[in-house]
Amino acid sequence: MKRTLMMAGVALVAAFASQAAMANADLAKAKNCMACHAVANKVVGPAFKDVAAKYAGQKDAEAKLASKVIKGGSGSWGAIPMPANPQVSEAEARTLVKWVLAQK
Repeated sequence: MKRTLMMAGVALVAAFASQAAMANADLAKAKNCMACHAVANKVVGPAFKDVAAKYAGQKDAEAKLASKVIKGGSGSWGAIPMPANPQVSEAEARTLVKWVLAQK
């Protein structure tokens, strides 16, 4: 009985984690991130996995990238600037950035 409950708990946690990952991918689509980015390959902007690799281990990465999502920026990935995204709230930007930084 104890083992069954533990396995059910593990399955429930995995399901919620999977839903959160999918929800963040859905948020990226809803906020138009996927017009210029993809998870695994460069489109107009860098692949999200490349962003995660570049900023891995940087303590200020989340705040820096959330700001860049909202305000836009240039120079980090070449000559093409990232446009501002004022339709993205601070909370949404942080959610998106956490998801991007988790890509492998």
